[in-house]
Parts: sequence; C-alpha cells; structure tokens
Amino acid sequence: MPELPDITAYIAALEPRIVGKTLEHVRIASVFLLRTVEPPIASVEGRTVRELQRIGKRIAIGVDANLWLVIHLMIAGRLHWRPPHAKLSGRQALLALDFSDGTLVLTEAGSKRRASLHVLRGEQALRDIDPGGIEIFSSDLDQFRAALTFENRTLKRALTDPRLISGVGNAYSDEILHAARLSPIMLTHKLTSEEWQRLFDATRSTMELWMERLSAEAKKKFPEGVTAFRPEMAVHGRFGKLCLRCGSPIQRIRYADNETNYCATCQTGGKVLADRSLSRLLGSDWPRTLDELEALKRR
Repeated sequence: MPELPDITAYIAALEPRIVGKTLEHVRIASVFLLRTVEPPIASVEGRTVRELQRIGKRIAIGVDANLWLVIHLMIAGRLHWRPPHAKLSGRQALLALDFSDGTLVLTEAGSKRRASLHVLRGEQALRDIDPGGIEIFSSDLDQFRAALTFENRTLKRALTDPRLISGVGNAYSDEILHAARLSPIMLTHKLTSEEWQRLFDATRSTMELWMERLSAEAKKKFPEGVTAFRPEMAVHGRFGKLCLRCGSPIQRIRYADNETNYCATCQTGGKVLADRSLSRLLGSDWPRTLDELEALKRR
C-alpha cells in the first residue's frame, strides 16, 4: 500500500501537472470504485483544480465550488500519467481524469477491488473521512507516545494503525523499527523513556529520508513504479539477505497478505520470532536464536 512517502511523491508529481488546470471529464470503468452518490461525479467536470491534499493515505484533489475527489489506492492501486484522452483498456484500469495535456489513470492489480473514489463537498466532509491518526511532523514526543499507548499493542500494529499514526504502513514500519533497534512485537506499554525517544526520532528521520528521496525523483519523472520493495531499504523485503548494520540475515514473520521483516541481532537481542506458519509446523522444534536457526538449516 502506498504510504506517506509515496503519497507525498504522487502529490509532488501531480501539482505541476493538474493544479490550475480544468478537469474536463471523469471516466469510471468499474462500478465498485465510486463510493458516494452525492455530490454526483459529473459535478466536478469542467471545474479547475485548486489544490491537492494528503488525508492519511488518501489523495484529495480539490476543485472549484469546494468539491473534492478523494482517491484511496489501498494495497494494489497505482496512479499513472498518460497522454490526453488515453484509453481505459484492460481489467486493471479503473478511472481516468482527463485534462487538456494529459490523463491521470488509476489502475489496480489483482482481482480484488479495494481502491476507492469519493466525491465530497466542503472541508468538513474532507475531515470526516480522515482516520484521525496524528501527523508525524506536527506532533511532539508526548503526543506521539500518547497516541501509541492508547491501547497496549505491539509496536508493529500500533505504527500501522491509521487511527493512531497517519501515513505509516507495513513497509515503512519495518524500516522505522530497524532504525530504532526495537522489536516489532514489543508492547507499547513496555517501552522505556529512552526507547520512546529512539522510536520517535527514527519515525521522523525514516519518513523524512524517504519523502525527500521519492519526491525528488517524482519532480523529474512521474512515479510510475511505486512499490513497497526498494533495494535501498534496510530490512523490508530483504528476508534472507544480510543486515546492512550488523551482517546478520534478515528474518520475517508472515501473516495473511503481509510480512514483517526485522534483524534479530539489532532488534530482538538475537531471538528469532515465531513465524505463524512455520511455528505450527515445527512446534517445539522452532528455533529460538539465530544459531539454532542456522543449525536447523544445516540438517
């Protein structure tokens, strides 16, 4: 799912292309995409784009008459800048926003239709769709700590809850926790003051690094290849590869459609966290340390 750095990059690429331009036509190829009835989708056509905003992991396009098109890309949705009046061809193409010098196209990979489009009127409607998580760069340490300790949850779950923190998802939470040298399954009520400071600093520095990097790239070229897996990342998507900090192999916890990547040496004191599928299979033979894991591999 595109997260804060990716959404920031999309906005950086879209602002010079569509702000001040007239939205000539909206074409929708999937009945599942549009989630609102009033105002009607036709009400935004022929209006000038005035601004873009990020609402959590959503992109809000504001046009005249205080109308907003709010796009949520979910897991597999991506944006593309195509030539004017580009065709909506193929099953993945769901939406086209036509401008005089280009077309913004929304695609979604896979068969599940999770991406969404809302048409809203007024700032209050825009606020109502916000999940409510605090903004990382406009909050201090006390606000950050209060948000994440609202419930006693694992750091991984707390960081990725949009009601607590805005814009952080599966990929960048892995990077944050590695930078902070904290276990993804550590409970929020167990952190010391020093660990909270590390987590707060790591959250800001990690997101700032990737926001600057991706936005700089987006200003040169429209970000067609938005992905949660980047070779420069420290742990996310690097299972089995060596940690760039200590040289230990990166580990993972798999669950549902996601996985958490971490370094046992840097983050868990050398303990290998139980992977749900493998721990069921191995039972009491599940390796507890990196040494035990390597011994198991050699059997």
